[in-house]
Amino acid sequence: MPVTFPRITIDPEVMGGAPCVRQSRIPVATLLAMMAEGMSVTDILTDLPFLDEEDLAEVLTFAADAVRDRAAR
Repeated sequence: MPVTFPRITIDPEVMGGAPCVRQSRIPVATLLAMMAEGMSVTDILTDLPFLDEEDLAEVLTFAADAVRDRAAR
């Protein structure tokens, strides 16, 4: 059964089609970089209050799925 990501949207008219969170202009890659640089969930949610913890969890799951998909090729 394929994994679905209802909180991740891809729209060619928004951010050049980069995967973003819930029709925002916040790319998944930006959030991953923030986490990789050591920002806590609390810090990210303070900076971007329209996001929630479930959004960030789905960003990580989306990234893991993307990596897993690449490894399978």
